[in-house]
Amino acid sequence: MAQSLDEDAKRLAELGYKQELSRTWSGFSNFAISFSIISILAGCFTTFGQAWNNGGPIAISWGWPIISIFILIIGLCMSELVSAYPTAGGIYWWAAKMGKPIHGWFTGWFNLIGLVAVTASVDYGCATFLNITLNRFVGLEVSLTTTFILFAVVLALHALINVYSHRLIALLQNVSVWWHVFGAAIIVLILIFGPDSHQSFSFVFTETINNSGFSDSSFWFYVLPLGFLLTQYTITGFDACAHVSEETQGASMSAARGLWQSIFYSAIGGWILLLAFLFAATDVDAISASKVPVATIFDTALSGNLANAILAISTIGQFFCGMSCVTSMSRMTYAFSRDGAVPGWRLWSRVDRNRTPVNAIILGCVAALVLTLPALYEAPGGAPLAFYAVVSVAVIGLYIAFAIPIYLRLRMGDRFQPGPWTLGRKYKVMSWIAIIEIAIVSIYFIMPLVPAGVPFSADFTWTAVNFAPIVVGVMVLGVGLWWALSARHWFTGPRRTVDEESVS
Repeated sequence: MAQSLDEDAKRLAELGYKQELSRTWSGFSNFAISFSIISILAGCFTTFGQAWNNGGPIAISWGWPIISIFILIIGLCMSELVSAYPTAGGIYWWAAKMGKPIHGWFTGWFNLIGLVAVTASVDYGCATFLNITLNRFVGLEVSLTTTFILFAVVLALHALINVYSHRLIALLQNVSVWWHVFGAAIIVLILIFGPDSHQSFSFVFTETINNSGFSDSSFWFYVLPLGFLLTQYTITGFDACAHVSEETQGASMSAARGLWQSIFYSAIGGWILLLAFLFAATDVDAISASKVPVATIFDTALSGNLANAILAISTIGQFFCGMSCVTSMSRMTYAFSRDGAVPGWRLWSRVDRNRTPVNAIILGCVAALVLTLPALYEAPGGAPLAFYAVVSVAVIGLYIAFAIPIYLRLRMGDRFQPGPWTLGRKYKVMSWIAIIEIAIVSIYFIMPLVPAGVPFSADFTWTAVNFAPIVVGVMVLGVGLWWALSARHWFTGPRRTVDEESVS
């Protein structure tokens, strides 16, 4: 093991950094953090309603596997990059290395806002289901205010866990994998044997539903793609394998494998879980009328105790997921700050005596709390539009950040020096597929989610607005102006923290 650690530290030094973070994670722990962030017990539950109301069963039964294939292609492209460049900066570092400082600058900021948003969305989703679960067990009031308070508590707990116990995090990542595997299996078995009746194969694989408020004439080219947010959001955050690569043993191979395998196994497990939901969805009218359609599936198909058990399993899985999100977000914040790109970078790039980036953890959690403030205001019909907007910010930010280094690798061609895990000549077609898919979903997810969110329409209201384009637009404008007026004069990309002589 000592030889492996020496090789990892040597490779990191070749990339320009000294070993500051504690390299205690196994390859399985690296896989586990992305598997936990993807979390089929989180995304499949919290964004199920988006797919149900925008497309119905076909958006799930067909949409999930089709979109999963595209995401796996994106993941395979990124696996090649993390094998070549296993650093905590991850995709920001890749972009700066293969392109120019401006590429690293924008990639880093897209990645950072995406990670903050995914942390916010996961922990807010966890708080929502925690609120529902506690209401059933102890009678806690279900309201936007209560949910937001629980959200703040969950964020604080995740910050404390990340600050005070680095080794505990790695252990909990491993526990989280098995919780997701066995928890999802238990839920599927409950939904197979618990209900008195099930839906037909025809319903699950051919039924369409349009509860979006938009006309049926726009179903195939607008409404249905909005439903794909379920898959695109659930299977994201897998760049965590890169962000913790400086803490992973044998990172050039184990981080690459962990990244694509976390997508592959989550896609299969998530599809099985979602099909179980659909076959149990016998009371279509009640589910469509519900603010939380997935919970209504359980309530209408199962006894109270079984429904509550499913909600409890999911809530705990979501808690694990949020913990992993904070870990990934803080490592990216630390790495980007280490290179001077974040205001107050000296503060955020510090590590404590346990080699943990405490200040970066606190900064990210506070930013996630602020980003989610619009969730305190109820949208028309009670739909969680503010939550879906945060979800859209996460998807757009992360996937655009993924697209930039994939494009730069494509542009480099044979000049790219791969690591031990490589795509070979297949990188060309896979990179183009990844870039085009990301461009399409980024356009869709800045569009209005309901008619009342369409600017200048008769029913327009600000509480129905998808604020994803506002957040992303302000970020692009802000960091773009900062680059043009200041950063381009001093930001040179990754800063070496080791001397050239010490690498040999």
